[in-house]
Amino acid sequence: MASWDPKRGVLYHEYNKFSKVRSLRELENPNLLRNIFPYTEVPKVDFDFAILPINPARNFLITDTTFRDGQQARPPFTVEQVSTLFDFLHKLSGPRGIIRQSEFFVYTKKDRECVEICRSKGYQYPVVTGWIRAQKKDLASIRAVGLTETGILTSVSDYHIFLKMGLDRRKAMDKYLDMVRATLEKGIVPRCHFEDITRADIYGFCVPLAQNLMEIREESGTDIKIRLCDTMGFGVTYPGAALPRSVPKLIRAMIDDANVPEDLLEWHGHNDFHKGLTNAVCAWLYGCSGVNGTLLGIGERTGNTPIEALIIEYMSLRGHPDGMDTLAITEVGNYFEQELGHQIPDNYPLLGKAFNATSAGIHVDGALKNEEIYNIFDTTKILGRPPVVNITDKSGMAGIAHWINSMTELPKDEKVEKSHPAIAKVYDIITE
Repeated sequence: MASWDPKRGVLYHEYNKFSKVRSLRELENPNLLRNIFPYTEVPKVDFDFAILPINPARNFLITDTTFRDGQQARPPFTVEQVSTLFDFLHKLSGPRGIIRQSEFFVYTKKDRECVEICRSKGYQYPVVTGWIRAQKKDLASIRAVGLTETGILTSVSDYHIFLKMGLDRRKAMDKYLDMVRATLEKGIVPRCHFEDITRADIYGFCVPLAQNLMEIREESGTDIKIRLCDTMGFGVTYPGAALPRSVPKLIRAMIDDANVPEDLLEWHGHNDFHKGLTNAVCAWLYGCSGVNGTLLGIGERTGNTPIEALIIEYMSLRGHPDGMDTLAITEVGNYFEQELGHQIPDNYPLLGKAFNATSAGIHVDGALKNEEIYNIFDTTKILGRPPVVNITDKSGMAGIAHWINSMTELPKDEKVEKSHPAIAKVYDIITE
């Protein structure tokens, strides 16, 4: 239960005696966690004040869902467009395959054509995988296209189990485990998508389900993967935040209490509360090896974690690019705008027209002296995007001089200074 703590000034999460019992907790009615998800109010964050130290995964990997989750929020890609974007993913990934997998629908003829053309390229990475519902009949589609791994929708919150599927926890558990066994019998690696985990009963359903899956893994000798899906973007990284919203505690519950190896664990987040990237990187830092995203963050509602942002964060945390081609980030952005008609907001990080543009005169004055003062890094070298200046009535004479020098590509000894008399006249016209 969450109650107001007047001394600390936040909601305090008081665990009851059943909170960390690691067995299926059966209920007649759904527990919708109304104390933190009242629906008619903004969702609440409660704290148990337990602080976990970071415990980074040995390997940081990126997985892609541009052609599955991402495609659900835009006009469908053509087969040719999927083929081109898959080439970009391969180029971005580098020789070590940091973008390790890419998942596809397999239901329609066009879906299957996309799978076939991407697999025919012979790339080692990204590996093409599928996605299906927890229905055995869907396995035929996976086998028909020759895939060896598929995601399976295994929803874990009572919102989904009771309200959407019309089941109870026991029936849902049995359904999922039966589906996983059937998948293994077909020689296919199951990747169980724990849908809506940030509104779920972690120790009353999610941990017991994961434990059962790991037992089946031991019996079968085949890996079973688990994707933790923050379907509504409720995850938070705040120190001391309580389950089920705490990303660190979700990751450690799976690893420490459900015995899921970190390399079989994956995070999939949405950006409903502007936390998509932060939550994803936090998952890496607390031991989750795989983080799922899409190109440009496209996806339902506010979208998924942007793959291009994950690449930059990877390089920042690891200290090297591991062969990933950052210039391809700009190529992807250009392709989305020019070929797909996807309008990238001017202020979109890394790709927007203004992401490394300066407008304020005082900033431009600094950039004229040294571009490092107001540029995030060498955007010319890393992204193929030299810094630019936007001209407004706030740009000042320094901005006008910078714009003229940049656009005309004047030799260094001929560059115009802001003190040039013509600059003042141009500035007066612009201001007027």
